Amino acid sequence: MSDAEHSDPQPPEGDWLGTKFVRFERHGSIAHCVIDRPERRNALTAAMYFALRYAINRVDADPDLVGLIITATGDVFIPGGDMSHDSGDDWGAGRLFGMDVTPFETIRQALKPIVCAINGLCQAGGLMIAMLSDVSIASDQATFRAPELLRGIADLNYAEILPRQIGPARARDMLLTGRTVTAEEALDWGLVSRLAKHDDLADVATDTMRQACGSAPEAWPMVKRSFDQYYGLPDRIGMAAGVRSPEAVEGFAAFKERRNPSWVPEDLRTEGRL
Repeated sequence: MSDAEHSDPQPPEGDWLGTKFVRFERHGSIAHCVIDRPERRNALTAAMYFALRYAINRVDADPDLVGLIITATGDVFIPGGDMSHDSGDDWGAGRLFGMDVTPFETIRQALKPIVCAINGLCQAGGLMIAMLSDVSIASDQATFRAPELLRGIADLNYAEILPRQIGPARARDMLLTGRTVTAEEALDWGLVSRLAKHDDLADVATDTMRQACGSAPEAWPMVKRSFDQYYGLPDRIGMAAGVRSPEAVEGFAAFKERRNPSWVPEDLRTEGRL
């Protein structure tokens, strides 16, 4: 079904992903999931998060498809979730499923290769998607950040995954300070496994997927199970409670109002949001 057939929000069906902001494209036997919401810098709504999850399951179930490339348009990959909640494309995913709309566990359990082509700014949920994908390739213009604690969110998924990805010292640094990491640093640290010139990113991602599809389709998921066990299981009950905490409420408000949260001492506050 085309986007035009979905003037009102509709749940996913076939290659329609449930939102006009994420496209499912077939390029031969390789599927592409393209995030395209430039007016909000590709910030993900609940429906967009679920679209990624649905796309992965769609590829796994389709014998004509061998893998999925996740990418985006413009100079932003994924900056995280949309805090405005006014997109108009929510068919009920957020209300119906809560945090279950996120694709993180689905990426971890995917049966076919997932290649992430990171075309620009990548943070929050976008960085989690990049880390959990089977191969992540960054444009040399990409940047990376984990700002959750600056927003008052005790992100226990990050607390579980990030230290295993880059080591505890670097993980503490990223989480406590919200520092920006360059593409070169991301490669050196292990946030991503490959770097490409910006204009070559799509070609490098396609070549990488071709290489990955040489792996035996039944052997790979068995190996991937060990990676999933290595990452461990986050505290989902604690995570859900943290998102609803008073600090998270204040963090969201400060972000929307472009100011520092109230917990920052007056003599240390900066102009604008953190």
